[in-house]
Amino acid sequence: MSDDQSSRSQGNKSWLERISQAFSSGPESVEDVLEILRDAESQEIIDTDSMSIIEGAMQVIDMRVEEIMIPRSQMITVKASQDPKEFLPDIIASAHSRFPVIGESPDDVLGVLLAKDLLPLALDDNLDWSHIRGILRPPTFVPESKRLNQLLKEFKENRNHMAMVVDEYGGTAGLITIEDVLEQIVGEIEDEHDFDEETHIKARGDGTYAVKAVTPIDDFNEFFETGMDEEEFDTIGGLVLKEFGHLPRRGETVEFGGLQFTIANADNRVIRLLQVTRSDS
Repeated sequence: MSDDQSSRSQGNKSWLERISQAFSSGPESVEDVLEILRDAESQEIIDTDSMSIIEGAMQVIDMRVEEIMIPRSQMITVKASQDPKEFLPDIIASAHSRFPVIGESPDDVLGVLLAKDLLPLALDDNLDWSHIRGILRPPTFVPESKRLNQLLKEFKENRNHMAMVVDEYGGTAGLITIEDVLEQIVGEIEDEHDFDEETHIKARGDGTYAVKAVTPIDDFNEFFETGMDEEEFDTIGGLVLKEFGHLPRRGETVEFGGLQFTIANADNRVIRLLQVTRSDS
């Protein structure tokens, strides 16, 4: 056995002994568990991606629906009073797959319309609510105080992907999807609808921006009206990496140039996606 293999073997044994001892006596806190796992990561027994997921999963245990839900003011809904031809363009433009159908107000949720259920009817010139009512799915309601780990379990058991969030008075506070919960565990999920192929920066409507790490710095400067150094690095990801001074994990934040940069998606080699907020917002 080589010296390197021997050292790694002893490191593995040491880490396994520590985690075995910790769990046999019972760790006193989540931080105790994370400290052991981070030690394993530093010895390359657990890779950065795995550690990030573990941290995200443990974080979800303490989080509640109200912390990550899409607020009522930002919901994209379908009104039962609308003619289907009026809301079809909104459904197509949003690229979402599920839409709450409401009556006179957002507190009156009649059901959930799935885009895939609507698709076979979309070309019918006589499409009206008599067709749509028959394809609505029953809505699921959860309180703002519900823990995310409990909600994820219910999503899996009931095969639901979206729930309406209600406040203490029974009114609609917002909505939450299974993707919202999973993103807390695995990081920002970037699907084909998040960005056009040529788009690098996307406003989210809440004062934050999703920015691909490969965004050229000159494009970034033009969009945010900043003066980031364009000489040393070609991309904003490279500049952010320099400011951190290490390869950051998902959720880590750094501020410079009047902006706050939060890592939304990264692995043990490269930053992929950033969340950018103006420091004074």
